Amino acid sequence: MLAKAGLNGEIAEGTRPGLAAALAALEAESGLSAEGRIRALAQFRDNLARLAAIVADRAANPEIAEVKVESPVFILGLPRCGTSILHALIGADPQVRTPLQWEVAAPSPPPEAATFDTDPRADGFDAYVAANFTGAWADVLKAHPIGARIPQECGMILETAFQGINPTMLFSLPGYYEWYRKADTRFGYQVHKMWLQHLSWKNPRARWVLKVQEHAYHLPELLNVYPDAVLVQPHRDPVTVMASISRLIEVIRCVSFEAIDRAALGQELLHLWHDGQVASMAWRKANPQVKVLDLRFKDIVADPDAAVRRVYDHARMDFGDEAQAAVSNWWAANPSDKHGQHKYELADYGLTREQVESVYSDYIETYGDYI
Repeated sequence: MLAKAGLNGEIAEGTRPGLAAALAALEAESGLSAEGRIRALAQFRDNLARLAAIVADRAANPEIAEVKVESPVFILGLPRCGTSILHALIGADPQVRTPLQWEVAAPSPPPEAATFDTDPRADGFDAYVAANFTGAWADVLKAHPIGARIPQECGMILETAFQGINPTMLFSLPGYYEWYRKADTRFGYQVHKMWLQHLSWKNPRARWVLKVQEHAYHLPELLNVYPDAVLVQPHRDPVTVMASISRLIEVIRCVSFEAIDRAALGQELLHLWHDGQVASMAWRKANPQVKVLDLRFKDIVADPDAAVRRVYDHARMDFGDEAQAAVSNWWAANPSDKHGQHKYELADYGLTREQVESVYSDYIETYGDYI
């Protein structure tokens, strides 16, 4: 699969362990439908194709490797705790660069500033979303924004190196998840930096702002590649988090499974996301010299301008009039129910408040002031 995608040398060797783990886990996954297996393999091939495009453009334009990525801001945290909102709010600032969904889906040739707002790949991405996020999958849009000009999570970048968590989210694959938890993911973050250099080569901005929950699992590797990274972590009551993320993953997986055991899904996600916080809390305790900005979800939605200003102050960025206007305009144009209400109940997934609070007791004790 690697050779067919056009990957060889160090890139192929770096990608091989995660790809092998994903393929082995796919072979062992009994719940996927025939269509689900086709979807998984198609996703894996797309990951390799996007990475191959990055590598080919880099070989043809060696100066891409010289692009500097300085003090990038990484938004961490549990899912459903305001990370996407914060990412989009800051991404509205014209001085900030966030990876947009269309350019992560179709990165080659490298995007250019002069045509960035009119690139036909953006319309192509929106056409894909309109055609595919229908029927049972339409509920995804109620819970998670999808569109060409919406900031993309780092997960869609890390998965091209097969050192991200997306295969687990889409297709379960517990064997792959266990490999990912224990893996040294420095190669994944090296590929991540290649992406940022690629995307900003002809369309640079003052700072990169990035996000995905899975960074919590591998902060040492992230800081190894980005030693000057700025870290921000919103927080929310894990009881609400678990109900919301369980519904989202159920909807995402529904097109690939014959049936979904909601109680099993609840237990899977309850522990999966806690694993990441255990790793993150241990790293933060061992590295108190690295200052992380903790935020409350409630504060982000109550006063987004103030929350963004705190991030800018933490990152030593200028929150000027243009940035403030852009943040305010984005908030006014994007109400939480823009695509319909995302409805969920904890009991739907066999979970109780007591169960969640028991598993997350360490998180609640550590971050109680921000919940």
